[in-house]
Amino acid sequence: MRHEAISIFDMFKIGVGPSSSHTLGPWKAAKLFLQSLEDKNILQQVKGIEVLLYGSLAKTGVGHGTDIAVQLGLCGDDPVSFDVNNISAKINDISNMKKLLLNGRHEIDFDPKEDIEFLFSEALPFHPNALTFLVNLFNGEGFAETYYSIGGGFVVKEGALEDSKNEVILPFPTNTAEDLLHWCIRTGMSVSEVVMENENAWRPEEETKKRILGIWQVMKECMYLGCHTKGNLPGGLFVKRRGFDLNKKLLQQRSYNDYDSWVNAIRQGGNDFKYTLDWVSCFALAVNEENASFGRVVTAPTNGAAGVIPAVLQYYIIFCDGNTDDKIIRFLLAASEVGSIFKKGSTISAAMGGCQAEIGVSSAMAAAALTECLGGTQKQTLMAAEIAMEHHLGLTCDPIGGLVQIPCIERNTMGAIKAITACQLALQSTPDFAKVSLDAVIKTMWDTALDMNSKYKETSDGGLAINIPISLSEC
Repeated sequence: MRHEAISIFDMFKIGVGPSSSHTLGPWKAAKLFLQSLEDKNILQQVKGIEVLLYGSLAKTGVGHGTDIAVQLGLCGDDPVSFDVNNISAKINDISNMKKLLLNGRHEIDFDPKEDIEFLFSEALPFHPNALTFLVNLFNGEGFAETYYSIGGGFVVKEGALEDSKNEVILPFPTNTAEDLLHWCIRTGMSVSEVVMENENAWRPEEETKKRILGIWQVMKECMYLGCHTKGNLPGGLFVKRRGFDLNKKLLQQRSYNDYDSWVNAIRQGGNDFKYTLDWVSCFALAVNEENASFGRVVTAPTNGAAGVIPAVLQYYIIFCDGNTDDKIIRFLLAASEVGSIFKKGSTISAAMGGCQAEIGVSSAMAAAALTECLGGTQKQTLMAAEIAMEHHLGLTCDPIGGLVQIPCIERNTMGAIKAITACQLALQSTPDFAKVSLDAVIKTMWDTALDMNSKYKETSDGGLAINIPISLSEC
């Protein structure tokens, strides 16, 4: 059986909100399309481009900023480094001038209202998140390329689905939880140690550690900013940010001036259950409020679920003595491996599997990571992931107005709390007596995804999306 090699940096990607599949994925697809034009040496011959959005990308694309992401991608901007404060200005310039600088160096006529088409009633068979670029050249010729945003910022090009680009041979190839446990038992290594050995096949260990800490840096900057930004979220629902007020209330006027002193101020409040619970919720709210505001986040494994892992890791750092680089690295390594197993055995796309594929997977990732870091065995680590997902099975994706706000933001708080609960249950249990394995719950999740009605898969055609009477006059 072929083993798919997925790195921690495939699971954790730095990008821009609000959605990994509807924002980051189309942005990356546009950049891949630019590379295709460059490879064909025809970028300067392009007269015009039309973009067709299918399925879920069409139905919730406006609320997720898919059209914005495609334009920025076609301009050649990098989602990792582009200044998010300049997004509105750049998009307004394109709209007003009806011009787009393709890959930053070739100007073409481009009217977003005419050249980006939302095909609400059409879908392509491979995946609900599909987009096609139609190219017209000055010589009268034209061609099309189709890409699929398959969740978590992963993108595949039609016709190249079996491409093994950048394939590496891993010392501990893993497709399933059983595979992972086999390597752990055979070597005596923890989950995170197995993952690090695999990462060494891509790059030196010190580089991996540095990049992981860079991932955490973006996570904590996002969380800190979210806790210190007030106002309403964009999009027309007028959802009030809660991270700011909750942070202020919990700190009770304790002073601080940066992230480190903020952490110390939080610790000064103690660690009773209610206080800790409120902070975990605050951390998760803050990240996803930033995500909903086109802020810079880390897919974990998706943007819609970006708050769960930072919230649980921050809980570990502040309330469980996890504030060292080695512990943070270990946490994220373990989390990434669980996420990759879900991707291989099921899906991390809400358009394919509903919200169980986003919040459920992120909760399982966080539960496993926390369990290992708190001294759990390899079996207890995988048991925690199983428990967390088992109690997210069937969770639907029904964003009101197609915005990653209601119920998405609160769901991150619930996913974080469930992860901590799953960890505690696993630590107090004997996995040998467990009736449900992680692989069994992953298969069940996929079976549930296949049976789930499409209206509950990020289409805003069902659930809360149609039962909450809210006007979206500004969407």
